[in-house]
Amino acid sequence: MSANQASLPDELVALLRTKPSLAVLTGAGMSAESGVPTFREALSGLWSRYQPEELATPEAFSANPQRVWDWYQWRRELVVNAEPNVGHRAVCRQERSFPDFHLVTQNTDGMHQRAGSQEVIELHGNIHRDICSRERIPVTLDENDPDHPPACPDCGAHLRPDVVWFGEALPSDALSAAHGIAQACRVMLVIGTSSLVYPAAGLPYTARSHGATVVEINPQPTPLSDEADYRLEQSAGTGLPALVDAVLSTADGGDAQ
Repeated sequence: MSANQASLPDELVALLRTKPSLAVLTGAGMSAESGVPTFREALSGLWSRYQPEELATPEAFSANPQRVWDWYQWRRELVVNAEPNVGHRAVCRQERSFPDFHLVTQNTDGMHQRAGSQEVIELHGNIHRDICSRERIPVTLDENDPDHPPACPDCGAHLRPDVVWFGEALPSDALSAAHGIAQACRVMLVIGTSSLVYPAAGLPYTARSHGATVVEINPQPTPLSDEADYRLEQSAGTGLPALVDAVLSTADGGDAQ
């Protein structure tokens, strides 16, 4: 048993070994150990002179679509050059081991899918996808298109990243699914999220109000910390693998089936 496993609450490990309906909610801290900068951390170098409202709002895109497109292309390169970490892989182990498992993320980096997660509810979209800015339908990007941003092949409007900008509503289908999961799960792990950005930040409270046990994994305190049933004051890449190992490992070190 590792030192990290030894510090885990026995009651929590015992509860998770019953394989209850499990929901996992992840935020930017989940990908921090992969080297993926948060939105504000990415406002560096050439982009440090810009404010968020100049790069990530519908108004900014209307005023200067090339600037916004180039900003997101730069961020895409950062994500592509990063790799999923042990925390992402621990989530995959849970997905394979829990019969009733659901993953909801606030991240747009696609790291969960790259790590092997099969079903991911993306509340804020995905930076690797493009949509028509007018019709809001998915479009496959032509890498040979010299325009920045490229034009939609159907209507000619600019393409844009399929992410939620400031001032925009979350995708209704994803938000509805997330609320349903929060109401039905018996345990919710809240990993690497500041618990400040609503409506995602409200999901743990919804889960708790419906009788779920809420577990926060975060090295920093958040508004949720005092309300969570358990709090692991560790990073996603440390606390989650230790918890998953403790729950799934048998005496011989293998995964429980």
